[in-house]
Parts: sequence; structure tokens; C-alpha cells
Amino acid sequence: QVQLVESGGGLVQAGDSLRLSCAASGGTFSSIVMGWFRQAPGKEREFVAAISGSASKTYYADSVKGRFTISRDNAGNTAYLQMNSLKPEDTAVYYCAARPGYLTIMVSATAYSSWGQGTQVTVSS
Repeated sequence: QVQLVESGGGLVQAGDSLRLSCAASGGTFSSIVMGWFRQAPGKEREFVAAISGSASKTYYADSVKGRFTISRDNAGNTAYLQMNSLKPEDTAVYYCAARPGYLTIMVSATAYSSWGQGTQVTVSS
């Protein structure tokens, strides 16, 4: 129902910054909880950050809190993940995800019904 397209990944050095974007179509964007997840090779997909439809609430995994910032532009139907002070352990495929029709933020991937194709983030050591 909701289609998502990520962009902004790339190869950077430790300490650098990247901003990921997620363009959404379908549904009423302001009513969709948006989340970011990541998956490293051989690892399970893990929660990174999420933001409520109105942007009044955000939640971060402990591993990224203080370094990453999730935001959204409802007029432009786009969610963002600003990643600062990147570390090699941040290397993963990053996915944006949508949870339409709900107000609550969830950290489980199963709570999100739509997913982007993923964008690779590689941080050199």
C-alpha cells in the first residue's frame, strides 16, 4: 500500500556523516509511523529509530542515540535519518519502513507493513 524508496547511502570514513532519505507514496503520510532499520551481513535486522506521524515523538536504539537523528517532512512525504559520528559498526544495509494507521511507535520489524529496498552504508575503519 505504501511504497518507499531510500537514497543517500554511500562509503564514508569513521567520524563522517550521512543523511538518508526515504520518499513515500500512498496513504496519508502524516498518519504513518516511520522507522529505520539496518541489517549487517550475517546479522539480524535491527531497529535504529522511529518517528510518529506528527513528528511529536521519536525513539532511538541505544547504539545510535546521540549520533543519529530521525526527522520527517510531511509536506514532502519524506523521512530522513541524519547519521553523525559514524562508526565501522554502523556498516549495514539501511531500510526505511512504514506503519500506517497507528499512533504508537514500535521497535519490532514485524509491526511495519511496508519496506524500502534498502541503501548500503559502509563506514571504513
